[in-house]
Amino acid sequence: MALTLSAITSSTLIRRKLPIVGAFCVLTFGFSNLSIPFTKPGFAHSLGWKLGGERQCTSVSSIRMEATSSKIVPSIVVYVTVPNKELGKKLAGSIVKEKLAACVNRVPGVESVYEWQGEVQTDSEELLIIKTRESLLEALTEHVKANHEYDVPEVIAMPIVGGCPQYLEWLKNSTRDK
Repeated sequence: MALTLSAITSSTLIRRKLPIVGAFCVLTFGFSNLSIPFTKPGFAHSLGWKLGGERQCTSVSSIRMEATSSKIVPSIVVYVTVPNKELGKKLAGSIVKEKLAACVNRVPGVESVYEWQGEVQTDSEELLIIKTRESLLEALTEHVKANHEYDVPEVIAMPIVGGCPQYLEWLKNSTRDK
């Protein structure tokens, strides 16, 4: 059963209360399963990609990170939460400026429920979704720890197992080697 973006976002409650649902669905189901028509100019067009009609971006399922290619390196998505918009903007900018990541998405309005020092806490946070090379995880983690307000900042990495080869090549070319 293919999901459509309109089915996922048709509820006002989902759009207002769960802004992360879009990122979650894309990470979970992939672009090809969401049947999203990419026709508006944006980031992909700025890279010279043609979307819709004649596709230059190979299907997500056909490009796997296990395949060795000099154009693509093992890559990861890293989640980092921050307490406010100001720190999110500052940290995202410094990460990209230092070439520790190719791109950082800032997702406002995330509500986190967790246990800290024996008490259940609930906080409003901003989620940073960071796309980078696997080899930069240690340097990225140190950068986050040095520039974060939390004693124990969240830094969680997940492998990118496949994707658009042009995007993955751009990710490689937009980040430093080590």
